[in-house]
This record gives sequence, C-alpha cells and structure tokens, in this order.
Amino acid sequence: MSPHILFIIILIITIAGFLFDQWISYLNTKTWSNVLPGELRDFYDEQTYRRQQDYEKVNYRFGLVSDVLSFLGIMVMLLLGGFAWIDGMVIGITNSAIPQAMLFFGILAFTADVLSIPLDIYHTFVIEKHFGFNNTTPATFVLDKLKGWLLAILVGGGLLALVVFIYEESGNLFWLLTWLSISVFSLFLSYFYTTLLVPLFNKLSPLPDGELRDAIKEVAARAGFNLKDVSIMDGSKRSSRGNAYFSGFGPKKSIVLFDTLLNDHTTDELVAVLAHEIGHYKKKHILKGLISGVAQTGVLLFILSLFLKSPLPALALGVAESSFQMSVIAFGILYSPVSMVLGIVTNVISRRNEFEADRYATGLSHPGALQDALKKLSVKNLSNLTPHAWYVFVHYSHPSLIQRLDALNSQSGNS
Repeated sequence: MSPHILFIIILIITIAGFLFDQWISYLNTKTWSNVLPGELRDFYDEQTYRRQQDYEKVNYRFGLVSDVLSFLGIMVMLLLGGFAWIDGMVIGITNSAIPQAMLFFGILAFTADVLSIPLDIYHTFVIEKHFGFNNTTPATFVLDKLKGWLLAILVGGGLLALVVFIYEESGNLFWLLTWLSISVFSLFLSYFYTTLLVPLFNKLSPLPDGELRDAIKEVAARAGFNLKDVSIMDGSKRSSRGNAYFSGFGPKKSIVLFDTLLNDHTTDELVAVLAHEIGHYKKKHILKGLISGVAQTGVLLFILSLFLKSPLPALALGVAESSFQMSVIAFGILYSPVSMVLGIVTNVISRRNEFEADRYATGLSHPGALQDALKKLSVKNLSNLTPHAWYVFVHYSHPSLIQRLDALNSQSGNS
C-alpha cells in the first residue's frame, strides 16, 4: 500500500467518524417532546420540564459548534500537513527522541486546549450559569487550568518520556514492557485517586457523626462491607449538580458524596445511593473494570507496536522520515473505529452493571428510596428523560432514568 492510499483511508475514517457522531446526536433530537413522561409527574412540574428541554437544545447546538470546529481543525492539520510541520520543527530543535515526542505532543495538547478556552468559558459562564448550575468563579476556572497543565506536564510528560524510553531501548519487548508500566501506573492512580488527586482540586472532609453516618455504617455492616472512609466533597465549589462515586480498593476503598447531595435528599435516599455504590464493589464491577482496562491497553499497545515497525503510517501524514510521534498520530486515527466499538461494548457492560448495582441497593435500603433519589437527581441535573435508543447504546455509560425506574419497578413487582 502506498502512503497516498493510506492517507485517503485516514481522511475517510476521520470524516466517517465525524458524520457518525453527528448522525447519532441528530437522532437524539428526534425524541425531544413537550409531553412530560407520566412516571415523573410527581417530581417534575411543567416549568422545570420546559427548562430541561431548553437545556437539551442549547447543549446540542453548543456541541454541534464545538464538534464542527474540532473536525475542521483536524482536517486542516491533515490536508495542510500540520502534523508534519510540527514534527519537522521539533526535530530541528533536538535530535533526541524523548524531547522530540514531549515537545510534539505538548505543542498539540497545549494549542488544542488554549483554542478550546473560549468554548469552555462560554459553556461554564453562560450556558451553565443561565440554567443555574455554575458556581465556578473566574479565579477557580483559571486555577483549574493551571493545575491541569501542571499535571499534564508532570504526569503525562513523565509517562510519555517513559514510553519513548522503553521504545528506544527494548525492541520487540516494547509493547509488553509498556503495558506493564502503564498497568502499574493505572493501578497506582486507582488506589490513591481520592487521597492524592482529588485534594488537588477539591476539599474532602469526613462525614460528620449523626443520623446519616449511623445509617450508612448500619447498611455497610449488613452488606459485610468494611467501610472505613465516607467523605464529603465540596462539589458545590464548581457546580450545583449532585453525585457520588466509589474509588480505590483494599484498605484505600472509599465512598465520596458531593455536598450538593446532602441538602436535596433524605437519609433513606442517601443510604440508597451509598448502597448502590457498595453494590458496585460487592458485585466486583470495580475489579472487572480494572482488568478490562488493563486487557484493552495490552491489545492497543500490541497493535501499536506493529504500526511502529513500519514507516508507512508516518509517511502517509507527509513526513519524509518516520518518527515515533507521527506513527502514534496515524495509529490513533486508524485505530479510532476499533476504539469506538470497544467504547460501545464498555458502555453496554457498564449499563448492565448499573442495573445490577440498583438491584443490590434495593435489597439493602428502604423500598422506593433509590427511585426517589434517581428522580430527584434527574430533576436537579436537568437530565434528558427521553434519549434516543441509539444514542444511549453508543454514548451512555448509565441506563436512562426511565430504564432504571422500569427495571426497579419490575423487580418490586416480582418480589
């Protein structure tokens, strides 16, 4: 195959991926409705539902503009040889492979992030503020950006340097040694996520003594779950949205509640949310997710190692001589259909896990409490109540609210 033919394939994949995403997003607009679903009439009023529909429409238009600009940027880089130009520039600065790769990807990432700042500002301070979600101050926004860039340099740059070093020194063992290194790093992040990374952006405080803590300890004891740490995170610092999540494993496992949940939910509802998170752990969803992620990384790196043995992918992007960074860029585009399929499979499994965790939670918590909590979260977050089935299939890691309520009602009716 010639570099020209491969370049045509790269263009086709890029265009097809963009059109597919837009088609799926367009389908999602076809399910918009002015009629409030009957299951939610006890929680939604007509005015709130109209706000939800308006929010969905505004975000669709914003997403369309953002996607088109990103697509045009990639097409300009491909058609005008932008990747090859940056590659030539960094090669002119240094002959060492590690600095070349760090400069190349650093320039791309920093430029893309800076160009996206106007869109980020508009979404945060115009759209999210208009619909009552944004609590981020300009100072917090700037500080988050600076912290993100610093982490990208230290963590991302360090990991990239290690990968290139292994590539330069290990020959055919590149994919295996890189796989082991990234897997250890991923496990480290999963283990220490709440104690190391979260405090860089948010304040965590222990759940105070009282009715809620006693109820959580009681349900954890009934589940046989050794829960040492329940933390409250100041999510209200940036947004009024509510959430909760489970992180870590072994002695570092912990459950984090956003402070925005505490004022909007009863003790029974919060216990149901916690029971759902415990369900993920008891059903080994966390462990299975880690194993799946490690396995997918291994497959990706093995295929990448085959690409790196050939100069063809890099030459297809317009360079005269192959380089690590150009081969990775070409591989990333060519691998994107596989990545999309794997993402869909991952979402299917994730939605199944959510149903399973919901079922587990109903066995531990007050009847109907989880349903009430899910409804309130949907109202608070202005969630899409009627997403298109194909959009859910491709993009949703969680089932839609109606799907979860139907499943819980079915379980209740069978019990």
